[in-house]
Amino acid sequence: MYELKPENIAIIGLGYVGLPLAVEFAKKHKVIGFDILQQRVEELNQAKDSTLEVSEDELLNVLTNNVSSSKGLYCTSNKDLLASSSIFIVTVPTPVDKNNRPDLTPLIKASRLVGSVLKKGDIVVYESTVYPGVTEDECVPILAEMSGLVFNEDFYVGYSPERINPGDKQHTVANILKITSGSTPEAATRIDNLYNSVIKAGTYKASSIKVAEAAKVIENAQRDINIAFVNELAMIFNQLGIDTSEVLKAAGTKWNFLNFKPGLVGGHCIGVDPYYLAQKAQEVGYHPEIILAGRRVNDGMGKYVADQLIKQMISKNIIIVGANILILGFTFKENCPDVRNTKVIDIIKRLQEYNVSITVHDPWANVDHAQQHYGIWCENGSSKTRKYDAVVLAVAHSEFEEMDISSLLKPKSVLYDIKSMLPKSMEAMRL
Repeated sequence: MYELKPENIAIIGLGYVGLPLAVEFAKKHKVIGFDILQQRVEELNQAKDSTLEVSEDELLNVLTNNVSSSKGLYCTSNKDLLASSSIFIVTVPTPVDKNNRPDLTPLIKASRLVGSVLKKGDIVVYESTVYPGVTEDECVPILAEMSGLVFNEDFYVGYSPERINPGDKQHTVANILKITSGSTPEAATRIDNLYNSVIKAGTYKASSIKVAEAAKVIENAQRDINIAFVNELAMIFNQLGIDTSEVLKAAGTKWNFLNFKPGLVGGHCIGVDPYYLAQKAQEVGYHPEIILAGRRVNDGMGKYVADQLIKQMISKNIIIVGANILILGFTFKENCPDVRNTKVIDIIKRLQEYNVSITVHDPWANVDHAQQHYGIWCENGSSKTRKYDAVVLAVAHSEFEEMDISSLLKPKSVLYDIKSMLPKSMEAMRL
């Protein structure tokens, strides 16, 4: 790693991306971690991270209650304390709206905040996923307007896309190679050196900010398209009566076959980023066929799973209206509490159209977030003591491997193993 003199850094947004980054920087630099949610700040100051990305010990090792400390992490919701920083790193979410159009509102608000405290010589780095051009065309004018400073004379910007994989304790922020970029060659070098001081895996300096923005957005678009392909294969093979997992296992014996599995595609990255690229493509007059086709396939998987389950129940003469169905897992991925953009909700909404009774069990999900954002109550107690007409294993949490799922099924019932995590000896539907 590159040795660098300590910098005064402000991290704007202390979620899944911002907090792990702040902790890494705080080991060598002075870091002010800012979040607009006072509850989140109070939680972190008690060394508790509800996202489960950073352990209590890791937080205790870097937290400081002295804003003037030469290094360490000081968490706050007081924007006035940001003024002492010379480098600002923005890690706010970039979601899509109900029509799948990019929503830059959090990014714009963060830019206004940073612009209000920006000083001559400061650098602003964006990590939020965006389409090419957002940093320079959308954010820079806000920074300039709010600060009264001149871009690339008084202040500089950069883009270093986040590569956080929630729930992954191996590929943590310091162990993933980091793309960096800057608005001038000098700014690019300074930003690259900054990240190199804490990223063990090293950095890659992109030739421009737009290149770095584009690189990030295609990473997840590529995965989305590949998963859409195997999802479509799963639907075809289901019609042909062929086991998809066996087909993929056989095809995987070729050295260059890409190992993707069918399933639900949610979360705040793979299920969102392709829409950012598609939006920009359409703005310049190009209609992206493959990207949007992949999105249509993946966005329709929840409905497909629900309909296949109901058909199987009907074939077993199970009365649908009032049937008791257990959904195992509600988060967007395994062993992670994040319910943002979970596609399990699509299964539930479709099943509700059949007037069935649904119970959701998820030992990982943030129960308050599930209730607040989706109106879903994760009943994690008595749900394991009842019998069900159907059980859908929707998320491959490690706890479900130890669960006696057979004991939850009525004599005449259906088990749908979306993630193909159960042993073949268990009779179950699979994608």
